[in-house]
Amino acid sequence: MAYPPIEDHGVIGDLSTIALVSTNGTIDFLCFPDFDSPTCFAALLDQERGGYFALRPRGDEYSSKQMYLPDTNILLTRFLAETSLVELIDFMTISEEGEPQGLVRMAHVIRGTVEFDWECRPALNYARDQLRTVEGDNFVEFAGHSDAQSDAKVRFRLSWNLGNASAMRIEKGSGVAGRFTLQQDQWAYFVFEYPKDNEPQPNTSHEAMQLLLEETQSYWRAWIRQCNYEGRWREMVHRSALVLKLLTSKKYGSIVAAPTFGLPETTGGDRNWDYRYTWLRDSSFTLYALFRLGFTDESNQFMRWIKDRIVQSDGQHGPLQVMYGIRGETELDEYTLDQFSGYRGSRPVRVGNAAYSQLQLDIYGELMDAVYLATKYGDALPFQAWKNCQELITYVAKSWRLADEGIWEVRAGRKEHLHSRVMCWVAVDRAIRLAYKRSLPAPLEEWQLLRNEIYESVFADFWDEEVQALVAHRGAKFVDASALLMPLVRFISPADPKWLATLKAIERDLVEDARVYRYREQDREVDGLRGTEGSFTACSFWYAECLARCRQTEKAHEIFERALGYGNHLGLFSEELGPRGQHQGNFPQALTHLALISAAHYLDRDLSGDLGTWR
Repeated sequence: MAYPPIEDHGVIGDLSTIALVSTNGTIDFLCFPDFDSPTCFAALLDQERGGYFALRPRGDEYSSKQMYLPDTNILLTRFLAETSLVELIDFMTISEEGEPQGLVRMAHVIRGTVEFDWECRPALNYARDQLRTVEGDNFVEFAGHSDAQSDAKVRFRLSWNLGNASAMRIEKGSGVAGRFTLQQDQWAYFVFEYPKDNEPQPNTSHEAMQLLLEETQSYWRAWIRQCNYEGRWREMVHRSALVLKLLTSKKYGSIVAAPTFGLPETTGGDRNWDYRYTWLRDSSFTLYALFRLGFTDESNQFMRWIKDRIVQSDGQHGPLQVMYGIRGETELDEYTLDQFSGYRGSRPVRVGNAAYSQLQLDIYGELMDAVYLATKYGDALPFQAWKNCQELITYVAKSWRLADEGIWEVRAGRKEHLHSRVMCWVAVDRAIRLAYKRSLPAPLEEWQLLRNEIYESVFADFWDEEVQALVAHRGAKFVDASALLMPLVRFISPADPKWLATLKAIERDLVEDARVYRYREQDREVDGLRGTEGSFTACSFWYAECLARCRQTEKAHEIFERALGYGNHLGLFSEELGPRGQHQGNFPQALTHLALISAAHYLDRDLSGDLGTWR
């Protein structure tokens, strides 16, 4: 069985985790029951050992088409042949309490008589555990063991409604498989779940399953109706919002950067990271997007999670970490899963993320920008939260000149990065604005002097006359694409000659079509990693928005449409694009969809003449 392209997948989720479903009807990636749980299906990382849940019509004569039911995260995969038409509906049910729920698979024959093959082969605990399968009445239970004599460590259950209609076989140590036939208008149902102790088997009758489908449809449609975006790219913005909602933990309020780990930035390479954590940077951008779109509940829930992180710390990397676990865990030790061969041979496969211990000074700017927005459009900060914000600014005042690993999380040693310096300015600027807006006590004169000093240093330390640009880090002779955020955070006027020169250098060195690279191969010493990477898709949308802010509206419109064209058949985006436009890196990536929403929002207003004089 060949590895499918990363882009040949849709995603479903229950606000606790996400499953990837390929266009051939196979669930080949699922961490269950939580985003950061070990995998039970990971064939996308190892076709032989990873585990999967396949359900499809028997035979090779079928073609497949995939879509979402309108305004939902319910995935519909249609299989079409000359004499038959089949639909496969995949979704996960939603709990109001945010507890993990079941994964539901429905097969329905619209035309013809169709024979189906199905296989459920979990590989539990990152395929490290032995699998024990116990058969019941229309269900099987899977238990994982570290050795043959140990007690069960994890337990999953697969139930169905087929009765004796399925020729089922249990294959010791690898799962269960079967075959069944449906006539026109007949349905088959499967529920894969993580049952609590003594929890009864789910009702898989036709009536009960259809009710679950209706309730899940109603949940998603009620949620997306809150969206206030009515612009030109409504469908794409809604899909991005639905993706961001899937990446949100309902129970904890945190937002993961992506639901996957180990998917390579270059096929066959070793840049294979674990993104199942909450980056303060990505999550702050998420809060900005949610506020823009009108999703105040998610914004407020995430701000509560953030406030729990804003605590005084004596850590060597400042009061805040770059990333946290979904529950706020602070230690995310990185190690490799040597039992996995990796996606198309891309090794090592890593879990955990060593970047959690890095110093990335830009996070203080993104965080204070998020706090400012939350307070501007919501409730005022509590007394203690403002005190904690003041402590953050005190830390920035002591640290803004430090070298750090920067936004791209380099592993080649610390440098004084342009983006980090700019975002330190943002941190102080937003604190000043917040103090004025809410009449909060603050050493405003001291902060204003600090803001001015940081501002002056950006041009003194990073402008290079030879390059004619603001360079990536102090002493560099090249640009990087994070500079595209400078006008977006209102550090610099988009009409400033130094900014226009920097944009020209970015276009010359980093832009191909609508694809934008973070930095180029000749600048590889910047990250200290072997191999290559693709273009960074979020940067494409930053670029489009920058052009619009520079009053290059027609060009911005074209770049934005070209960038949209690199999405998959469902409008989903991974982290990067390869030379043939193939998706690379973890999928789907929050930061890319955030950048899409921001660019769509600004560009639509620009094209409608709905912008003020300040850009």
